[in-house]
Amino acid sequence: MCKANVEYDCRQLSYRSGVIGAMKKLPDAEFDIMKVVWANKPPITTNIIMQQLGNERGWKAQTVISLMLRLVERGFIRTEKNGRELNYFPLISKEDYLKFETGDFMERFHANSFVSLVATLYAGNKLKDNDLDQLAKWLKEKRD
Repeated sequence: MCKANVEYDCRQLSYRSGVIGAMKKLPDAEFDIMKVVWANKPPITTNIIMQQLGNERGWKAQTVISLMLRLVERGFIRTEKNGRELNYFPLISKEDYLKFETGDFMERFHANSFVSLVATLYAGNKLKDNDLDQLAKWLKEKRD
């Protein structure tokens, strides 16, 4: 049984054909499962999750099943029954979720200021000269 007691942050997200509704910030365990889902070709089974994540975490199969059902309830994955086994398919792409998370982070911690983000990374010695060179090149390409 999963013992996660987490508050969820909810924001609106624009998505390909419009607003998909309220996307929720995932707890770490569910995000880790989604990383396995995104890294594999669908359909995904609980066995795949157990092999690639659950065993190393010491999770029981029921924990993985509970976490997967939470992801179904949140609209991140859907299920299809295949005999006695459930197959899971992603509904939210990794790219869309990362856009959501990045936007939320920028809004909450940097007031949507890219300069604030870069200044914080630079002050914390998280940016190297090569990173700054690549950033300058990227910015120049975007302007041209």
